[in-house]
Amino acid sequence: MSRKEIMDKYVNKFVSRKLLVFIIATIALFIGNLISGDWVIIATVYIGAQTAADIVKDIYKSRNNEINGEF
Repeated sequence: MSRKEIMDKYVNKFVSRKLLVFIIATIALFIGNLISGDWVIIATVYIGAQTAADIVKDIYKSRNNEINGEF
């Protein structure tokens, strides 16, 4: 298994777990088990972590393109 495949596997697991937590928090908010302030914190962490993951993926792709002579 190549380095890229290993990285994709773990990034996808991490992203899907974050999304699951976000969905569960949203459901808990609507059924009244979570206050809105806590939901805002969870949503902010989800959005921030997703943005960071996207940036890392873009940097990784850019680095691979430079190494392979593509731009």
